Amino acid sequence: MISFNVPPYIGKEQDYIMEAIRAHKICGDGAFTKKCNKWIEDKTGVSKALLTTACSTALDMSAMLTEVGSGDEVILPSFTFVSTANSFVLRGAKLVFVDIRPDTQNIDEKLIEDAITDRTKVIVPVHYAGVGCEMDTIMDIAKRHGLLVVEDAAQGVMSTYKGRALGSIGDYGCYSFHETKNYSMGEGGALLIKDEDKVDRAEVIREKGTDRSKFLKGVVDKYTWVDMGSSFLPSEMNAAYLLAQLEEADMINDNRKASWNAYYEMLAPLAEEGRIELPVIPEECEHNAHMFYIKVKDIEERSALASFLKENGILAVFHYVPLHSSPAGKKFGSFHGEDRYTTNTFERLLRLPMYYGLKPEEVEYVADKVKEFYK
Repeated sequence: MISFNVPPYIGKEQDYIMEAIRAHKICGDGAFTKKCNKWIEDKTGVSKALLTTACSTALDMSAMLTEVGSGDEVILPSFTFVSTANSFVLRGAKLVFVDIRPDTQNIDEKLIEDAITDRTKVIVPVHYAGVGCEMDTIMDIAKRHGLLVVEDAAQGVMSTYKGRALGSIGDYGCYSFHETKNYSMGEGGALLIKDEDKVDRAEVIREKGTDRSKFLKGVVDKYTWVDMGSSFLPSEMNAAYLLAQLEEADMINDNRKASWNAYYEMLAPLAEEGRIELPVIPEECEHNAHMFYIKVKDIEERSALASFLKENGILAVFHYVPLHSSPAGKKFGSFHGEDRYTTNTFERLLRLPMYYGLKPEEVEYVADKVKEFYK
């Protein structure tokens, strides 16, 4: 069976974990956590990066930092994972879903402004498949309306928009290092903070609402509870696992892109015949080969193709069930405008196996079986 995903493993992970154990420092914010934070800061140019226990908790922190609350509205796509929505629901906000673009599956930037009301506080673009949203337009809208922007860049590590790292353009950015992502610590994420003046409060929120980070820096002689917060620090052992991969980020990226490009080249004839649609990468975007998907005619064809591939030892999967059609989505939000592409995309999109270490012959086998299905 060719798995849909295999978590990345370089070889240094165990050595680094043992190093953390021998240092008797396995809780958060040790040497490995600091090195991971610095790697992200150097790579993206943000004022501060803070490792978190998940992208979900990075989003939780961003929701707290935006001070969104009851009566406020948050604009986001419905075609995303539940974490994007949950963080703002937990603060009492109403979700306003807008449709996605049919080319990138990202939020349609042309529909955002019409969804803004006097209660709107935050826009949350989601960079689907590591391909950047149209951020210049989104940031311009936010500036003109006095809104904050939180980038859900869970899938966007190493991707850029007009040369700028995804996650570094909005007020806050959120990365995922889950086992399904390009770089993994099992469960984990990071909060990216663009402006220096937002860092102190972010560190307080991350440290259970205390000013412990100032204590550790020698700024105060004791620490105390000063704000709301929670425990968002990952284990030092998780950070050690991640650092081994960040140090080899370019090699992992190149390996994934080779598989992505091979899929694209081998399946291009089917797209030219109009049998399937392939991913679209806008000229201003540099992607990270987070996933390779195809879009087929309809949900029946997708189900048949997925079953055919499974019968031939290939696991291919779909997502997302549109949030606005879910019970919680209906309870906590509403869809603004017409759903032209969100549900249609959910019914047609199928993701093929994609991970670091996927063998060229496995990519060829998967592509051959897709082509065989259409014969």
